[in-house]
Amino acid sequence: MNEISGIITVEINPTENSEKIEIAINNFFDYTSLNAVSKLEKNYIIAEIEGREGLTKFSERLRQERILNIARKVLINSVSGNSITFYLNKQVAYVNHISFCEPESESPLGPIRVELRCDDPNQLINWLTTTQNKF
Repeated sequence: MNEISGIITVEINPTENSEKIEIAINNFFDYTSLNAVSKLEKNYIIAEIEGREGLTKFSERLRQERILNIARKVLINSVSGNSITFYLNKQVAYVNHISFCEPESESPLGPIRVELRCDDPNQLINWLTTTQNKF
């Protein structure tokens, strides 16, 4: 697994505080950039991550919450080519817990969309979801 990059996209609803969304993202990911963007009359926060360093907090939190097996299943089912796309519940992420969800309807305020790209998604999944976190 050579280079890892990722894009985290979160819609900001009119009633939401963007600072809380930034906290939710920061709870699990160390991003290299974070920007507010408007597209088609909707507002988003988009964060970019690079390398394993950007995913270390996420991997550690999976261990702390003891959800490695379910995370592995969700991530494996989320692979398409050289990318992994999954969704996290925004409200749960804000309180520093992980709850995987569907892209629509499971998270009332919308999900956090995480798209990771790398040469070998299965190797990345193994790194994220093993008990030792060695690579």
